[in-house]
Amino acid sequence: MDQISIDDRHDTMLNLAARRAVVDLGSNSVRLVIYEGDSRNPVQIFNEKAVLRLAKGMTKTGKMDKAALVQAETVLRRYAAVARAMGAQIIEVLATSAVRDAENGPEFVKHLQKNIPELRINVLSGNAEASLSAEGVLCGIPAADGILADLGGGSLELVRLDAGRVGTSVTLPIGVIRLADRAGGDLMKARQIVTSALEEAPFVAEAAGRDLYLSGGAFRALARIHIMQTGYPLNMVHHYTIGREEARDLAGVISEAGRKLIERMPGVPKRRIEDLPYAALILRRLLRASGVERVVFSANGMREGWFARLMPPEIRAEDPLLAAAQDLTRGTLRDPSMPPALVAWTTALFPHETGSQRRLREAACWLSDIGSHEHPEYRAEQAFLRVLRQSGIGLDHHARAFLALTMALRYEAEADSAFLVPARSLLDMHANRRAETLGAALRLAYTLSAGTPQLLAGTTLTMAPGRLILGLTEANGVFAGDSVLRRLDRLAQLLGLEAETERL
Repeated sequence: MDQISIDDRHDTMLNLAARRAVVDLGSNSVRLVIYEGDSRNPVQIFNEKAVLRLAKGMTKTGKMDKAALVQAETVLRRYAAVARAMGAQIIEVLATSAVRDAENGPEFVKHLQKNIPELRINVLSGNAEASLSAEGVLCGIPAADGILADLGGGSLELVRLDAGRVGTSVTLPIGVIRLADRAGGDLMKARQIVTSALEEAPFVAEAAGRDLYLSGGAFRALARIHIMQTGYPLNMVHHYTIGREEARDLAGVISEAGRKLIERMPGVPKRRIEDLPYAALILRRLLRASGVERVVFSANGMREGWFARLMPPEIRAEDPLLAAAQDLTRGTLRDPSMPPALVAWTTALFPHETGSQRRLREAACWLSDIGSHEHPEYRAEQAFLRVLRQSGIGLDHHARAFLALTMALRYEAEADSAFLVPARSLLDMHANRRAETLGAALRLAYTLSAGTPQLLAGTTLTMAPGRLILGLTEANGVFAGDSVLRRLDRLAQLLGLEAETERL
């Protein structure tokens, strides 16, 4: 993929200050999210949720509860006021299963349109909801391959994903609230309902050996429980990935545990306690029906899909990993032309890298000056934490760990520093060594060049049998002083080579 320069990115942005508000009016909750700017990685500047459980009791009455509708109107008035106050250009409401299926749904929509006219209300069909959810997941995981399951309070959307392409979809009336109502609180009956419903999605069986992508609040709650139970080093649900058997065990424990046991589990959101056994039951049935190899949790969904459709085509075409690296350092780079120069300068050190490894190296080069404005005593740790915990949705946990470790070592963190443990534990031996090598190379490059491509251009790095050779054009203002030789030796040691210098 061709890389867009920083200058080009600024030119193609429609308006970095543009703000757009979207309301997800769901069966369980209503949420307002305000995004700022046109970016490959959606930037949330406001996020608020109210749990109303509009779908509660709909199985028996066919209608949304009147008291819940009054609450919904109150919340939506607040959301409209917040969006106006924050200068949002769009205030769009995406109404899903409860409003779509309720007998009093059309009446409620007309009432809202009359009383809160600035809201643009869209009652989504099941297919439209599934499509938006799929686009939201692909916004963060462009090559997703397998099945997406987006679980809400009223419905479950299933979408086939083929290497980043959206395929067949189906909407099933087995959201956690509706399922509990239909089963009368009987988990055995709920299991039969889910098993029967999944027969309407035969394409799920074609996902054997691939991935199951889970979206929706109840599924994310399961991920948080697993993160806490296992002591996982990164407290982030997005891109959290577990194997089939781990997911099966988790679902089994939650679906069979009583309320009191679930309440005592670490990481359990109190408002999700009632929903968790049904979410776990659905997950277990999906694992059995699909034969997937892994489960990948996504924090993205319908709202991010809505945002993605508003992005200009040139921004949608960007690599989300590289865009995230560029976004994180916008305005802090001392020289925007330095990262591409570093990509070229470090290429010789990694002759057999894969495409994904090159993307990580390129992202590291864009991040390599991230600590330039930090206090010198804390640059390594600050750079590490900023990268590890950044909001970019295009970074899986391996990428976060690799880039964070590389940045810490670029700023010469001690290799055994305690704050590096979370990243090191997420990487295998080879990835750890590669991060150490790239970090040392970037440190050498900045020592030689003072962070300028003009001085870097007077140097070269080449590898010959048993040797790492640093070429220097001394008339260009670079020379092999003590600090250069020390860092060159360190880099050569990591590569298993002897360090040499030569004049160009």
